[in-house]
Amino acid sequence: MKDRYHRQTLLSEIGEKGQNKLMHTRALIVGVGGLGCPIALYLTGAGVGHIGLVDNDIVSLSNLHRQVLYDESDIGQSKVESAVRHLHKKNNEIELIAYPVRLTKDNAEQLIASYDFVIDGCDNAATRYLLSDVCEKQQKPYVYAAIGAFQGQIGIFCYRKGAPTYRTLFPDEEAINFIETEKGVVGTTPAVVGSLVANEVLKLIAGYGNPLLGKLLFIDLLTLDIQKIDL
Repeated sequence: MKDRYHRQTLLSEIGEKGQNKLMHTRALIVGVGGLGCPIALYLTGAGVGHIGLVDNDIVSLSNLHRQVLYDESDIGQSKVESAVRHLHKKNNEIELIAYPVRLTKDNAEQLIASYDFVIDGCDNAATRYLLSDVCEKQQKPYVYAAIGAFQGQIGIFCYRKGAPTYRTLFPDEEAINFIETEKGVVGTTPAVVGSLVANEVLKLIAGYGNPLLGKLLFIDLLTLDIQKIDL
């Protein structure tokens, strides 16, 4: 283990103590598409010891420009099963669990209950409301992210009792579900935003830096403008 994680344990913010925390953490990534792929890659590389992947979709050709875990040989295959196969090649020391299902009201509480952190790699508001509601009920930190075109946003919800939730950001569930449509996106947008999400997760687990608690970060890759607001 020392050789694999040597460069990050040299950092005083992580060290052996922080690495031990990473190895004993259980993180659930919901959605293994454009966002979920870089999140999973970096958490796997960092040595987060137990990672669950939830997604009922299969790999398609149109995914490949942004979903960096997959290649042409994965087309038609389950995303989570392909992801586990590729991630194990990167780090066979960690536990990777594939859940080839869609997160629903029937399974969300059971899936989330055995994890310490829940990470948003999904692409629709309905799932985010469900994640937020269950995480608030179970008092599990929910690391939120959303992308579209050249923009992205990141926040951390439900990190303590009374903390902001997804409903704090979007209180009108009916309105946001009504306006959702398929959006275009350049492949680098989920790469950048997903990397920032993974960075926030590592900070939360190892206990260093200033995570986005009570704040929302906006990034525009067209202008490289970054804004951070209080929730």
